[in-house]
Amino acid sequence: MEAQSVVVFGGTGFIGSHLVAALSEADYAVRVVTRHASRAMHLMPLPYVDIVEADVHDDAALPRLVAGQCAAINLVGILHGSRGRPYGPEFRHAHVELPRRIAAACAEEGVPRFLHMSALGADPDGVSMYQRSKGDGETAARSQPTVAATVFRPSVVFGPDDAFLNLFARLQRYAPFVPLAGAHARFQPVYVGDVAEAFVRALRDGHTRHTVVELGGPHVYTLEELVHLAGRYSGHERPVFSLPDGLGRAQAALFELLPGEPVITRDNLDSMRVDNVVSPSTKALTAEALGIKLTPLEAVAPAYLAPNAPIDVLRERAGR
Repeated sequence: MEAQSVVVFGGTGFIGSHLVAALSEADYAVRVVTRHASRAMHLMPLPYVDIVEADVHDDAALPRLVAGQCAAINLVGILHGSRGRPYGPEFRHAHVELPRRIAAACAEEGVPRFLHMSALGADPDGVSMYQRSKGDGETAARSQPTVAATVFRPSVVFGPDDAFLNLFARLQRYAPFVPLAGAHARFQPVYVGDVAEAFVRALRDGHTRHTVVELGGPHVYTLEELVHLAGRYSGHERPVFSLPDGLGRAQAALFELLPGEPVITRDNLDSMRVDNVVSPSTKALTAEALGIKLTPLEAVAPAYLAPNAPIDVLRERAGR
């Protein structure tokens, strides 16, 4: 029997690489769309994976990219963007317009399912631009009645090559102490392998159509606790000093002015005013409801944060 085929947007990044590997292992034929094929070199050895160079923001290209697929998966997202109300143009472009256009292309080509990556805290009336754009993006993903959308809302995702624990491990390698804004913000980190498995299981389970899946790990931590763990596992644990709100926002504003990707922004701090944890009051599905045994952070992070972790171990854990 011919393998079912899915198209993945945002499949070359941290989460996408794990998901493409999981889909391939589950015998799906996977079309990975990227603007530069060189970014997908690590996926090319995987069976059933086809790398397609295209601009996902090209309206003429989208129908061709989704045609013949049993589902489209959208993982495209950004953490930072210019300020605006309700959000800046970068957030609108990536989080709202793209899922609306993918959903429309799916409807045009008769693709029955759309799996869309959102985030915990997504809310059109949220306190941050990120949350508001993610909330409007969920509405956009559901905008076509003939396309059954499944929305995923993870907490912060950890695993080899993550941009979260690895960032704090690197900071503590070079800094004598960590001045930390939002130290008491609460997170429920979820392992990247569990996120990938949730997508695969939802794809196979028709009962997940038109649903929301909230993804959090087995434990809740404050940001300060996570920074300490990152330092401890990397062998460079430093003192952490919690910054008052005003000083933290001043620090974030300074980071926004520096060249390159900022460590933290004022919008990130706004997002952290809301606990980034799975809410028992929502009607969303969870990883446990999909039959996934959640992976504790303590079972994985020490191996890839260790200063002398073998590269082959890291690649194996990253699904490469």
